[in-house]
Amino acid sequence: MSHDDRDLRKIFDSRSFWHEFSRSQPQATRYHNAGLFQNLHLTSSEGFEEFAHITLKKCKRIVARVLGMSTFQEYRTIARELDRLSDLLCRIIDLADFVRATHPDLDFQDAASEAHARMFEYMNTLNTTTGLNDQLGKALADPKVTSTWTNEEKTVAHLLKKDFSQSAIDLPWEKRQKFVKLSSTISALGAKFVDEMRPARMSLIIESSRLKGMSPLILKQLEHMRGNVVLPTMGVTALHAIRYVEDEKTRQQVYVASRTAANSQIQVLETLLLQRAELAQLSGFSSYSQMTLADKMAQSPTAVDKFLVALHGDNAPRAQEELRRMLSAKASREHARAHTESQGLEIHAWDRDFFRRDINAARAQASRKPDFLPAYFSLGTVMQGLSRLFSRLYGVRFVPHETASGETWHPDVRRLDVIDESNGHIAVVYCDLFAREGKNPNPAHFTLRCSRLISGDEIAENTSAYSTLDQLHSLTPARLANDGMAVSAPVDSSGSVYQLPTIALICDFPAPSVSSKLSAFSISKTPPPTLLPLPSLITLFHEMGHAIHSILGRTQLQNVSGTRCATDFAELPSVLMERFATDPAVLALFARHWETEAPLPYEMVEAYLRGERGGETAETETQVLLAAVDQAYHGPAVLDGSGAEGGFDSTKVWHEMCTKWGSVPEAGGTSWQGFFGHLVGYGGSYYAYLFDRAIASRVWDGVFKSGDGGEAVSRENGERFKQEVLRWGGARNGWQCIAGVLGEEGKGLEEGGEKAMEEVGRWGVGGK
Repeated sequence: MSHDDRDLRKIFDSRSFWHEFSRSQPQATRYHNAGLFQNLHLTSSEGFEEFAHITLKKCKRIVARVLGMSTFQEYRTIARELDRLSDLLCRIIDLADFVRATHPDLDFQDAASEAHARMFEYMNTLNTTTGLNDQLGKALADPKVTSTWTNEEKTVAHLLKKDFSQSAIDLPWEKRQKFVKLSSTISALGAKFVDEMRPARMSLIIESSRLKGMSPLILKQLEHMRGNVVLPTMGVTALHAIRYVEDEKTRQQVYVASRTAANSQIQVLETLLLQRAELAQLSGFSSYSQMTLADKMAQSPTAVDKFLVALHGDNAPRAQEELRRMLSAKASREHARAHTESQGLEIHAWDRDFFRRDINAARAQASRKPDFLPAYFSLGTVMQGLSRLFSRLYGVRFVPHETASGETWHPDVRRLDVIDESNGHIAVVYCDLFAREGKNPNPAHFTLRCSRLISGDEIAENTSAYSTLDQLHSLTPARLANDGMAVSAPVDSSGSVYQLPTIALICDFPAPSVSSKLSAFSISKTPPPTLLPLPSLITLFHEMGHAIHSILGRTQLQNVSGTRCATDFAELPSVLMERFATDPAVLALFARHWETEAPLPYEMVEAYLRGERGGETAETETQVLLAAVDQAYHGPAVLDGSGAEGGFDSTKVWHEMCTKWGSVPEAGGTSWQGFFGHLVGYGGSYYAYLFDRAIASRVWDGVFKSGDGGEAVSRENGERFKQEVLRWGGARNGWQCIAGVLGEEGKGLEEGGEKAMEEVGRWGVGGK
């Protein structure tokens, strides 16, 4: 184990070590193309077509079996059969979705896109196949059948029935056609809204003298015209100007321009909202929000409103205190300009970021020391620390594994096997953590394959689908049943195995240096490994929170595996992991200087956190506002014709919400909703991240005791969180998970509802 632990650090901190480690496999397998993710079909981009073809044949056999069911014994298996059908679709859709976005080879991207489109079209056909819906309905209506089902089978059956309903399968043919057309239009409008996002004015021409306070380096990069600067109104340059420009009128000008979307963008948004409202009404709901929330923990728009009101109330005193500090800072600046009175001063929307920066800079200056924290956070030691933490909490650890030819999409990708102290090999994690040209820089977690039990009968049936021996590539029948990808050891006498969760983690950290150029963090002439600033460390912990949920949410049915839970519950493990990232007992597991091995002095972390703490209150207020805007945009008012010319006026509602929920009035004339891209993916459920932050805060304080006395690395606490939350995936109601993990403190939350949502809002998101 200590050997694996040392190697874990080295494979990320030393490219040469990783190169040698990858070559340690037997020569016979080193040159044999194992296929992407060891999927036997994906030895080349053309394999996607074969993969889709064989998968469709398997799907059609299951569909025929389900449609032909007539006996009690047959109906008993319907939940598992339909879950297997769903898994076959997801095997391609999830994997292809990742490959088309990440693989550097255009041929692979194109082939993945084609396979994705083919399977997605087939999935939509299945979702509107009335025979499947009818058969599932018959099984659900028979108590004799349902009494034989496990909890997972019951949950999956109800989830699938709801999926059929949301595909308008119960509507008359004419309305179903309208539903399909509306769904297609909504999808296209959403893509248009995100892709064509732009301000009404792309740039401002401002006299150079009015930009005092901005970084000279940034100013130097901008276009200059006869003593004027061409300032872009979209992106980081505009944000920098709002934070640093000393002249208030200039800040106001930049602020308004950067938050005023193009009219065409607003029209797309309002059309999108209208189409969503019509879709919900067609499906029998009063609003799109009501339709969206039906299968969430919140369950209703009223419950979301109660949560937001309570959370806003918890945050308001701190927001007012922050406002007073900003007024004091503004008064000090005015006094410095020979004003003797601060009466009549007020904080405007364009002042907030400027004076928050002022206050935070002063706070940081009080304990200013050079930021040497990254020297203690080499990527290798952080990965080592995550493995040690998971071993302490959950009894699982990361073991480096060499990659076969063709297994990964880039040489920088490292493979880790996840080993459980009781169950052995339980997951595979591919880590693509280094930046490169053309790679999406956004950190992300992808589940390429979910946990699912593959029965002995299924393994036998699957083998017959392959007619030639060369297709087997010496695979065991169990591996063959999982397309060559990783499986567990047999778990019963019939030879049943679990298909192992296969996960990809994407980050954008600089690769280990190969240059002899000295680093600010280097004592000797040795080039440093990848060193992470604290925010990057927290990001990696966040993504690992998703990964551990996928790993430990080991279920027999894939529809409820890992992160396949209610979307307003899915962020809980990842947000909670952020708390561990700065805990002293956790950092003591791994944080040491990359050259000297000296342990991290924790006071350096404390000083950093003091300097960063000022933005939490403002961030909470902003997120509450946006969640409220999201609810208003997906409420019944969209169809009531109260806007200009009888339509829905999103700008009017935007300003009404800013007045209601903000501590500082929004500037007149803005239409920032045109930049609210999350309305596409999180329409009606944007509150979810705040909701999970509040729950994570409570779990951190109540279960892990805010880390006091080493409670953050306690096996007892980890087992409690694992047994009550992580292991269930989506097979248990989220409210029952919360009530279970909080114990006495969680009593009364089991059933959820408006009172439970309100209670979570009262908890706040800050913690102790």
